[in-house]
Amino acid sequence: MDAKQRAGFRAAEFVEDGMRVGLGTGTTAYWLVERLGVRVREEGLRVRCVPTSRRTEEQARALGLPLSTLGELGELDIAVDGADEIGPGLALIKGGGGALLREKLVAAAARRFVVIADKSKQVEVLGRFPLPVEVVRFGWELTARRVAGAANVEPALRRSPDGEPFVTDNGNYILDCRCGAIQDPAGLGRELKLLTGVVESGLFVHMADLAVLADEAGVEVVEQNRER
Repeated sequence: MDAKQRAGFRAAEFVEDGMRVGLGTGTTAYWLVERLGVRVREEGLRVRCVPTSRRTEEQARALGLPLSTLGELGELDIAVDGADEIGPGLALIKGGGGALLREKLVAAAARRFVVIADKSKQVEVLGRFPLPVEVVRFGWELTARRVAGAANVEPALRRSPDGEPFVTDNGNYILDCRCGAIQDPAGLGRELKLLTGVVESGLFVHMADLAVLADEAGVEVVEQNRER
């Protein structure tokens, strides 16, 4: 069992019978979903799940997990998702998989947000991983210039393996920004959010309640007190 699998399996233990659960996207969240599928089949665990991407939706449906929508459920009991970087105060960079908008919507709807990752994702300062910024396709070039001014960086349009622009599940583009050290994640997140054409950024600040971090030696659980 590798570190990602350990983290995903451990986080599945936080899900209790009757919960409304947000399911993350990515290589670590994959193992959470797999484990929940086993618990539903073998333990009779009753849950209603909201996936954060079409990929996660397909996986959950194949495992027999009952699916719903945010509109139907409203507030969630728990959301569990991976991260590309985890900084001080459990500030996160997410969106490497391209699902950052739905991930943030689901995390914001949850009474408890648990982030799962291998320990290599833990950093002293956010910014080593390129910051994803989701933008509308219309006039994206102008939006990219606005983002460049706000983040003091030259954004790169994310592309698919075939060379075409990557398109999110929401029909948008993603700009990847190599910001370097982000000293004020909350401030940068607010500034980007105010830009016309920007849908959302991959900065998740003051959102995570708990981190499940794993490596070859085992699993560590880190708590962060915050107010909703």
